[in-house]
Amino acid sequence: MEVGFLTTGLLTGVREGVEAALIVSIILAYLARTGNARHFGRIWFGSGVAIALSIAVGAVLFQTIGGLTEPAEQYFEGSAMLLAAAVVTWMLFWMRRTSANIRGELHSGIDRALTEGSLWGLSVLAFTAVIREGVETSLFLLGQMTAAREAESGALSTLVGALLGLALAVILGYGFYRGARVLNLATFFRWTGIGLVFIAAGLVSHAMHEFIEAGLIGFGTATAFDISAVLPHATDGGSLLGQMLRAIFGYTATPEWTTLLAWIGYLGAVLFLYMRPMRPASAAAMTGSEPLPGV
Repeated sequence: MEVGFLTTGLLTGVREGVEAALIVSIILAYLARTGNARHFGRIWFGSGVAIALSIAVGAVLFQTIGGLTEPAEQYFEGSAMLLAAAVVTWMLFWMRRTSANIRGELHSGIDRALTEGSLWGLSVLAFTAVIREGVETSLFLLGQMTAAREAESGALSTLVGALLGLALAVILGYGFYRGARVLNLATFFRWTGIGLVFIAAGLVSHAMHEFIEAGLIGFGTATAFDISAVLPHATDGGSLLGQMLRAIFGYTATPEWTTLLAWIGYLGAVLFLYMRPMRPASAAAMTGSEPLPGV
C-alpha cells in the first residue's frame, strides 16, 4: 500500500462521506421526531440507488481511461484531473455558502412529501441529496486514481483509503443521528476543505504535465528547478517523504514552469477565496432555518 495515496483517498472519503451522512441523518432524525420512522425504508432505498449509480459512474469512467492509447489517454487523464479539481472546488464553495439553511430546506422537502401523499418523494429527496455527493466523490477519486497510475499500487491504495474514509463517515453519521456532538463540524469542514484544496492543486498541476507530454501545451515546458538530489519523488528509489508529497499534493522534484505556475495560481486564488470571512448568514435568519450543527 502507498501511504500517500491511501491518505488522499481517506481524506476524500471521509470529507465527502460525512456530507452525505449528515444530510441523510437530518432526514431520518426529522422523520423520527415527527412520528414517521416507518418511512425510513424509502430513505435507505433512495440513498442506496444513489450510491450504486455513483459507483457505476466512477467504474465506467476509470475503465474507459484504461482502454485508451496515447495521446488520447493523456488528453483524457488530464481532462479528468481538471474536471475533478473543478468539481471539488465547486463543492467546497457550495457547502460553505448553503450550510446555514440546508437543514431547513431538507425539512421543507420532507413536509411536502408527507402532506402531499407522495411518499416516494422521500426516496427522491434522499437520492438527490446523496447522488450529488456520490458523483462528486467518484469524479474526484477518478482524478486521484488517474494521477496514481504511475505508482504500482497507487490506484488501489486510493480506493482502499476512500472506502475506509466512507466507513468512518457512516459511523459519524450514526453519531449525528443519535445527537452526539462527535466533532465540531465547522472546524472539520474548514480544515478538511483546506486539505482538499491542496489535493486539487496537485491535480491541476498534474493535468498540465499530462498535456505537456501529449504535446497539447508547447510553452513553459522547461524545468523550473531540480531538487531530485534532495527530495526525489520517484516511486522507485525516491524518498518516502517525496512519494507522500507526490501522492497527496502532486509534488514533483522537477516541475515544468507551466505546472509550477498552475499549482501556485490555483492554490493562491482558491485558498484566498475559501479562507475569506463570510458575510453574516442572513439567509438562515430570514427563513428561520436551523443551521447545520457546528457549521
